[in-house]
Amino acid sequence: MPHANRTAAKTANEDWLRLDVQLCFALYSTSLAMTKLYKPLLEPLGLTYPQYLAMLVLWEQDGVSVSSLGQRLSLDSGTLTPLLKRMETAGLIARKRSADDERRVDIHLTPAGRTLKKKAAGIPPAIACASACPVDEMLSLTRRLQQLRSQLQGADQPA
Repeated sequence: MPHANRTAAKTANEDWLRLDVQLCFALYSTSLAMTKLYKPLLEPLGLTYPQYLAMLVLWEQDGVSVSSLGQRLSLDSGTLTPLLKRMETAGLIARKRSADDERRVDIHLTPAGRTLKKKAAGIPPAIACASACPVDEMLSLTRRLQQLRSQLQGADQPA
């Protein structure tokens, strides 16, 4: 390989090691910014960001199992159980053993948990406004990130 080509290849490889070209850092720092944006919106509701995500699932479908919720949120039971205990103590949910299978624990919204949905209705528009993205662009970005997540979850470990 001529010297100029080796130098160009070396430069290209070095560019891959720059922080600003790392997809992982773009996702990580964006996630931090997003969570920071949610914090003051969720404080009046008495929710943390992970609790808000759990409530979103329950507002879609009340009575899901703990394992289904964990899968949906990509959380293991060691993380999910204390989160659910705090939500139960706050009076937002009730955990009950399934009548069909006593090994399964289902999560049900309490009246306070259902009422909280109305109070949370202003959060998505506030996030959309802060993002300064048109709705179709936000939806497209969300779909693309979901696709990326699926591809990464299905990928073999890097060589």
